[in-house]
Amino acid sequence: MGVWMMLSVSVKKRIPRFRDGEAYYDYNLVAVIILLIVFGLIMLYSTSSYVAQLHQSDDMFYFKKQAVISAASVALALLISQFDYHILGKIPTLLYAVAMVLMVMVRVTPFGVEVNGAKRWLRFAGLQFQPAEIAKIAAIVMIASMVVRMGKKAVAPRGMGILAATGGMLGLVTFVFTDNLSTAIIIWGITGVLTFIPHPKTGPFVLAFIGLVAFSVAGVALLAANIDTSSNFRIRRLLTWLHPEEYSASGGYQVMQSLYAIGSGGFFGKGLGNSAQKLGWIPEAQNDMIFSVICEELGIFGASVILLLFAYLLYRLMFIAQNAPDLFGALLASGIFVHIALQVILNICVVTNLIPTTGITLPFFSYGGTSILFLMSEMGIALGVARRIKFQEDMG
Repeated sequence: MGVWMMLSVSVKKRIPRFRDGEAYYDYNLVAVIILLIVFGLIMLYSTSSYVAQLHQSDDMFYFKKQAVISAASVALALLISQFDYHILGKIPTLLYAVAMVLMVMVRVTPFGVEVNGAKRWLRFAGLQFQPAEIAKIAAIVMIASMVVRMGKKAVAPRGMGILAATGGMLGLVTFVFTDNLSTAIIIWGITGVLTFIPHPKTGPFVLAFIGLVAFSVAGVALLAANIDTSSNFRIRRLLTWLHPEEYSASGGYQVMQSLYAIGSGGFFGKGLGNSAQKLGWIPEAQNDMIFSVICEELGIFGASVILLLFAYLLYRLMFIAQNAPDLFGALLASGIFVHIALQVILNICVVTNLIPTTGITLPFFSYGGTSILFLMSEMGIALGVARRIKFQEDMG
């Protein structure tokens, strides 16, 4: 915990003081969640209304579905926050196994559903969801539980190897059976950070990160050098990222339109509802590319407001992690922090073409019932940890 505490010492200086034994509830976290959801619904309606009217004969088709699931998800989060989060520590293996089995079912059973060329969904009794979303929560709970159970052994080479293998296997199954590289990256990121937090030394992790970056850069350079010999779709995706103009008629079209939208927005944007790129130019704009429409309509200013809201959400999660009553609660909040941070960063990097397209959504904004449901479940867990924070009365 030492490194994490050093990184957020400023949080400690702002801790509110309560009388001994008085319970704490993070209303600030609830407020920023509500703001993000409301802001997200407004932008979802603005982004999707044209396409919804064109294909569904109802300009509020996507908005209504997302609003209903969002309201239910908020209620679910508040309900989850009332339970003792230590219950999760008793079922980590069950969550892990369920996530594994469901993802395997996507590939090997008739319940697997293909949407827009990607087979990542399961459909049971009319309900459709992505099991990869369950895998994120399973990774957080499993790794946190293992670190607590292993104690000092978690920082030994063997213990770190076990943690890495556990999270690595979950990410690998996610990638292989649901073809979802972005979620696999998030799971690996959660595993790496939760392994890093209790470790007293930062050197090995810094070296590992530098090595990973160097390996990635070398791989991209190698692929670029063999541009005419590649046939794999992932390699073509990398080449599209490197040369979007050359592939604008195929794989680079969505990215190019996204960049046009961002560039045309200016500082204050064209105004809410006035995007031109959402009128069929950006395919599925209400999903992965919604941030580009936000930039077009609200400009850099509006995009900055959204990023500040996400930053405050992460600040509250860091606050909870630093003041959790025990290591398990701290690791749960830290895992949720890593999930949100990585997903926001990856989505914005994809939209701005800083990294190849990965099909990752923007939390609270992109259309998707499964995403908001499990995201709010994580928020409920974080609120549950926060509810058990108690502060001593400041006597000085």
